[in-house]
Amino acid sequence: MSLSIRNQLPGTVTTVTPGEAMATVRVRLSGGQDVTAAITRDAADDLALAPGTAVHALVKSTEVSLATGRVEGLSIRNRLPGTVTALSTGAAMASVQVAVEGAELTAAITRDAADDLGLAVGAPVVALVKSTEVSLATV
Repeated sequence: MSLSIRNQLPGTVTTVTPGEAMATVRVRLSGGQDVTAAITRDAADDLALAPGTAVHALVKSTEVSLATGRVEGLSIRNRLPGTVTALSTGAAMASVQVAVEGAELTAAITRDAADDLGLAVGAPVVALVKSTEVSLATV
């Protein structure tokens, strides 16, 4: 199956915490970072997720936010430090490639946001993704 989702990060499940309706799943990416996904408990059961399960963490580029400084006081669980490797701007939107340890992410943000942040190739950033915006696919 091919997907239009730009960010497909390989990793391994380290923990599954089931709740009544939802489960949180922690995934260790190939670069050593942890990503948390909040998915339905039914989905976790259907995928038979358990520690050691190989998965891809899937995140649409429109769900990746960027910060240029230290991030505090946010409920966003996934914070991946990286470096801008490419920047494409149009009249309204910008596509930003970010190298994080062992992976590359794409963030689709407004051009105004890219300008306000002063983004340029080589700039350090933190990619932010809510756990509810991370989907998982078994390999």
